[in-house]
Amino acid sequence: MIEIVTPRLRLREWKEEDKEPFFKLNSDPRVMKFMPKLLSKQESNDFVERIKLGFKQDGYSFFAVELIKDKTFIGLIGLSIPKFHSFFTPCVEIGWRLAYDYWGKGYATEGAKASVDYGFKELGLFEIVSFTVPENIRSRTVMERIGMRYVDEFNHPVLPQGHPLEKHVLYKIINVPYQ
Repeated sequence: MIEIVTPRLRLREWKEEDKEPFFKLNSDPRVMKFMPKLLSKQESNDFVERIKLGFKQDGYSFFAVELIKDKTFIGLIGLSIPKFHSFFTPCVEIGWRLAYDYWGKGYATEGAKASVDYGFKELGLFEIVSFTVPENIRSRTVMERIGMRYVDEFNHPVLPQGHPLEKHVLYKIINVPYQ
């Protein structure tokens, strides 16, 4: 089992008991503001199953995240392979989704930095990307804090033309080993 431990977080593979709190955050309009829609319980559970499949197929995926101090599940952070086609795919993306009560505490940055380190050091990745809508300043700030740089804009191919969230910004970080 893969696990990443930071000073305050444990990034680990998913447990059955993670599904209920994950559904709660996926049905919170504040958390899902820049996502196409709130997820139903079934859609949220299906997402967890796709994440688990990612661990089996690729050896990594989005981790369940819990606080070390009390083992509270707070969301997901990790790496995944996007299933859509664009000018920058195939690629590995980093992403995060935390319950609203855990925003603004540095958890996304802490877990994302650890995930980037894992991707570069353990998986040997050359680059990692991330993307969001331009208005998602909080996520863009995390991207910049972990060393990512703005690359370009694109229309997300999964969203229909004209959708309010269609336009996305792309960020990237490249693994530059110490000389």
